[in-house]
Amino acid sequence: MRSGSRYGLLALGAALVIAYPWLAPNTYLLYAGVLTVMYAVLATSWNLLGGFTGYVSLGHSAFFGLGAYGTGLLVTKADWPWIPALLVSALVVAVFAGLVGVAAVRVRGASFVIVSIALVSMMNLLVQGWRSLTGGSTGLRVPTPFRELNRGESHLVFFYLFLVLLVLALLTWWVISRSRFGSGLKAIREDEDKAESLGVPTTAFKVVAYGLSALFVALAGGLYALWFRSLDPIFVFSILVGSYMVLMSLLGGVRHLFGPLLGALIVAPAGEYFLVALGESQIHLTATGVLLVLVVMFMPEGIIPAVAKLVRRFRPPEASIREETAEQRSKEAVA
Repeated sequence: MRSGSRYGLLALGAALVIAYPWLAPNTYLLYAGVLTVMYAVLATSWNLLGGFTGYVSLGHSAFFGLGAYGTGLLVTKADWPWIPALLVSALVVAVFAGLVGVAAVRVRGASFVIVSIALVSMMNLLVQGWRSLTGGSTGLRVPTPFRELNRGESHLVFFYLFLVLLVLALLTWWVISRSRFGSGLKAIREDEDKAESLGVPTTAFKVVAYGLSALFVALAGGLYALWFRSLDPIFVFSILVGSYMVLMSLLGGVRHLFGPLLGALIVAPAGEYFLVALGESQIHLTATGVLLVLVVMFMPEGIIPAVAKLVRRFRPPEASIREETAEQRSKEAVA
């Protein structure tokens, strides 16, 4: 796709996203829009680790939950303003993730997946067990920072707050992809042993990517606490949330900037549709699992690479340099 067309589509897409809250016909669809942008942030944040290094974490919901509870506790227990509470909570979670990452990234493949699942399970048990602080299984009530707004107006504000966070996450991914740090992470993804033999500090790079990914996930968790106002530990520390991040990234394409965003635009509305159509049953979870299996089987690289490959197949073949040079010489000879 030519640069002009690409930038035109990008500008059109950005305009539609910005205008969505004003085009949504009812409060529920506005709520679904906020949820979709939140999942886009989570998937893009996950991709800072999974897309660059190839390490698949199903436990990123641990950082989502810690960011949510950290922000909620600072607001409710310490009476902090919401912005400092959000930022400090996310920074603490990022430092914690870095410390955990020192041990976690030393294992690979299935072992890393198991470690990530164990992390989210431990955080879930800790929050539910510490009832005097967190409220236990009954959850935590978080006051809204915008008391003067009704529910619909609150959705509008948080839609744009999540959107700003999404832009920051996308910019971070874009900058890293063009940096020496990003080249080192990609080398780890392709062949970690060879990258280490060539002098790439693989452990340090993975820990930094792990912490940076956790930072944005924790920021999304903090905004979720302020937006949703009620924290359920079973949801915020759910393996399902982490699985959604992986599914969205794989569906769109983990090696592309807008891959996780595209996946979120498909999976999040589909999940809400299944939930409304099928009720509070577990069938919508089965549908999610089936979708993940289909993606892995038929589009392992994601939608964006699949579409790009299809476009290249129907595009007329380009002349090689040798053919162009020969054609130019024949024209000059005729002239």
